[in-house]
Amino acid sequence: MIERSDERDAAIRAALPHVPALGWTKAALEAGLRDLGLDPLEAEWLFPRGPVEAVEAWCDLADREMEAQAQAEDLLSQRIPARIRRVVTIRLEQAEPHKEAIRRALALQALPWNVPSALRTVARTADSMWAAAGDTSADFSWYTRRATLAGVYGATLAFWMQDDEPGFPATRAFLDRRLADLARLQRPRRPAQRTA
Repeated sequence: MIERSDERDAAIRAALPHVPALGWTKAALEAGLRDLGLDPLEAEWLFPRGPVEAVEAWCDLADREMEAQAQAEDLLSQRIPARIRRVVTIRLEQAEPHKEAIRRALALQALPWNVPSALRTVARTADSMWAAAGDTSADFSWYTRRATLAGVYGATLAFWMQDDEPGFPATRAFLDRRLADLARLQRPRRPAQRTA
């Protein structure tokens, strides 16, 4: 379980404006703390594992913000595919002002020694998306749903990173195609008809 606190959330929000120029670095975290009127050395105890821990904390904060908006929209009146589409879209809408920070985060997590961190964050995000969509499964499908959504979200995020059009309509269309492909794969097949 990732550590959560108001202090960490505030430090992440304050560091975000500095990340495009400084990357996910100690310098960006310290600059954010200075903006809050705090001692920059507090970055050491807020994020003992350094910038990679700050990225994990940011992803966790984004998951919580996504869940809060999904709950406010009361998605449970929709069918599951529409809920999933909306939850992924919420996450991208909320991320849009921070696209360069996401690019920097992905670059940091792509380093070989940070792959475990990347896997943790994508697993938590997929779980949060299903929770926001109202999933209550407790059997094997709990795992398969999350693994599948992690793949869909990862592909959609990669497409979105190249989509600079306001409102990202091309990304929405890409997501719709991925969800349609998934629905076709999960559709039960009819038994083969016996030939005479």
